[in-house]
Amino acid sequence: MHKHGADFSGKPRWGEVSRHANGLAGYQHALPSETMLSTKQDSRPEIELQGTMLDLGSTDIGDLDLSALDRVCAHWTHHAATLPAQAAARIADADVVVTNKVVIGAAEMDAAARLRLICIAATGTNNVDLDAARDRGIAVTNVAGYATPSVVQHVLAIMLGWATRLGEQQQAVQAGEWSRSPHFCLLGEGFRQPVRELAGRRLGIVGYGELGRGVARAAEVFGMEILLAQRPGGDAVQASESPRLPLRDLLPRVDVLSLHCPLTDATRSLIGADELALLGPDALLINTARGGIVDESALAAALRAGTVGAAAVDTLTIEPPPPDHPLLAADIPNLIVTPHAAWATREARQRLLD
Repeated sequence: MHKHGADFSGKPRWGEVSRHANGLAGYQHALPSETMLSTKQDSRPEIELQGTMLDLGSTDIGDLDLSALDRVCAHWTHHAATLPAQAAARIADADVVVTNKVVIGAAEMDAAARLRLICIAATGTNNVDLDAARDRGIAVTNVAGYATPSVVQHVLAIMLGWATRLGEQQQAVQAGEWSRSPHFCLLGEGFRQPVRELAGRRLGIVGYGELGRGVARAAEVFGMEILLAQRPGGDAVQASESPRLPLRDLLPRVDVLSLHCPLTDATRSLIGADELALLGPDALLINTARGGIVDESALAAALRAGTVGAAAVDTLTIEPPPPDHPLLAADIPNLIVTPHAAWATREARQRLLD
């Protein structure tokens, strides 16, 4: 697996997931020696490999340059989206498969006799059966670091909007409150919370890998104090880094809690009703990690009751969500839901494909 590190360059790193994995650029290492991949001077492969992308529409809306893919496979079949029942047939003749969220399990692999490499166009690997791939000698790669600048600016935008009450200020102006004011300005008399500075506020981070570190560095520029949560089941101090607090000790001490950990058995429903109550009525919760880390029904109830101050979530347990999802109800106050797009700037999507 890849190692996480703070890197604001946005340069992608293909991480080794199975024993052969080395990314598209190192595809030759995943092939037997008699079929080693080389390239011509025009950068097209001499071996006419067949590539299939199963859900290009989740990455490209027609604004990206796909030429980097042509340096690996001479022939590509691009599908905007693929239903689970279509996956096996669509990869049957492929040497290389690129998937973002389409699940590839043992049955799909068995239907693809030529398959040598599965490229996951994302950081998470839960959509591919890694054990099945390893047993069949199929390389699996993922990408890390490509979306760090994008996610960092999303988190900072949420924190800045929360601190400056941008939404409430705009609503007050549109409602005519500024026009009726006896003063040259509005000071937020009717706001739920006053306009505040991020400087001096405490930011708690759960998950101190690539994204958590990036958010921490950016927040420190604004003068925020960073507190790190202990990993579930982990030690209080890890890898000679700053001391980490048990989550229940950290929650009452922070003004903002930002989640950047993977979804595992240990982190599923990590933030529930009890944890939200510990955060308190003035705190902001940000989740750009995975939906299942937060108990969504508990979050909706806490926001309605005012036991937590505000929340911004970019991921939900079910995506796309059903219309009756508990966090899509119109009566929930102080909640921003974005459509799993914190990662999706054009620049980040291009880095992903490159």
